Amino acid sequence: MLNVENLSLHYGHSQILYDVSLTAKVGKVTCLMGSNGVGKTSLLKAISGTLPRSSGLVTLDQQNVPLNAKPYTLARMGVGYVPQGRDVFPLMTVRENLETGFACLDQSERLVSDEIFELFPVLQDMRNRRGGDLSGGQQQQLAIARALVTKPKLLLLDEPTEGIQPNIIKQIGDVIRYLRDQGGMAIILVEQFFEFAYGLGDNFVVLKRGNVALNREKQGLERSELLDNVSL
Repeated sequence: MLNVENLSLHYGHSQILYDVSLTAKVGKVTCLMGSNGVGKTSLLKAISGTLPRSSGLVTLDQQNVPLNAKPYTLARMGVGYVPQGRDVFPLMTVRENLETGFACLDQSERLVSDEIFELFPVLQDMRNRRGGDLSGGQQQQLAIARALVTKPKLLLLDEPTEGIQPNIIKQIGDVIRYLRDQGGMAIILVEQFFEFAYGLGDNFVVLKRGNVALNREKQGLERSELLDNVSL
């Protein structure tokens, strides 16, 4: 679904990412790991068009993504992005937050499917509550649901367990597993919670100082080797 070759990214005069290459396959969870500040979030932003990449080739579903492609272009191509911090609209209702995902869809596709409320029942119960009145865990569920409204081919998740209570973490893990097993999208997961990532991941990419230090499938990769690479 996604192929990234030699992607580089600059903030002003500082280079953040150096010739990063990775693939994300349909029906698989690709976990992007590494310590704080190594460029994980920056890479997701570059893939989603939130930050313009400096160089490199990106193809999505065999379509070339222009170097200066805007976020709305990527959304229409099938990229769903759940940013770190959730970014829900606090004064809009849950229903209105979900409907913001309609912007990249044709008129005939603009609906919130029953499946989304089956995955996140709390959103059905709170659909008329303001986003800012929800707990952190509920806001995270809303942010994921809003991305799913766009019918993504590629789902980018940035630290979905951050600051979330254990029961919601389990539910989010179940949702990611369900989406993977449906075989309709590729998922890239940025996650610091090692056990959560290891339990869900099919492929692992570890970044260090903006470079890819490890890029391996789970099969044949020892847990201890992955943990050592993430910890260094």
